[in-house]
Amino acid sequence: MIKLFVGLGNPGPEYEDTRHNAGFWWIDALARELKVSLVPERSYWGLMALTSIHGQSVWLLEPQTFMNLSGKSVGALARFFKIQPEEILVVHDELDFEPGVVKLKLGGSHGGHNGLRDIHAQLGSPNYWRLRVGIGHPGHKGEVASWVLKKPAPDQLKLIEDAIAHSLKAWPEMVAGQMDKATLAIHTTKAPRPKPARKPAPDAAQPAAGEA
Repeated sequence: MIKLFVGLGNPGPEYEDTRHNAGFWWIDALARELKVSLVPERSYWGLMALTSIHGQSVWLLEPQTFMNLSGKSVGALARFFKIQPEEILVVHDELDFEPGVVKLKLGGSHGGHNGLRDIHAQLGSPNYWRLRVGIGHPGHKGEVASWVLKKPAPDQLKLIEDAIAHSLKAWPEMVAGQMDKATLAIHTTKAPRPKPARKPAPDAAQPAAGEA
């Protein structure tokens, strides 16, 4: 079960609307959903909220250390409350996915993401859950640094916001530890096609009054 939801980003108004802050956007949306407020917690170098869901403590965290030191915040909170890596979900921007795509996975490499790199180091394990929010790729490796620190175009922003809203619906399954169910819900982006209504046979007798 997920006890700690972490969103990655950079603090400060100049970074607020940039692609690298997609993780913050997701946590902000979850905080609204759970009707909690994130407040500064100096012990964990971040903005934090604590709530209880079905008797289970659940933490929301936005590290305020800047992206490259995200693990300092995540590690401090996880160690203090004895939260295991597999009980942590880290939401972050993903260059390899187009805007509108969002995927859930457990473990794996940091893929060059500096926030994940530091979390790997601080937790001493890659075995935490990641929710990867697609932001697209600029097409050239040399442009990545400026790409993630720019605001997405309005049409891209709409796709990212829709992906966040879609994946957010799976938080109850995550808290309940139903990660297979959460994964299926997040990875299913198109609504199933409705089955065509069955037409009654043409000679079917109409029910008499009182029998319907």
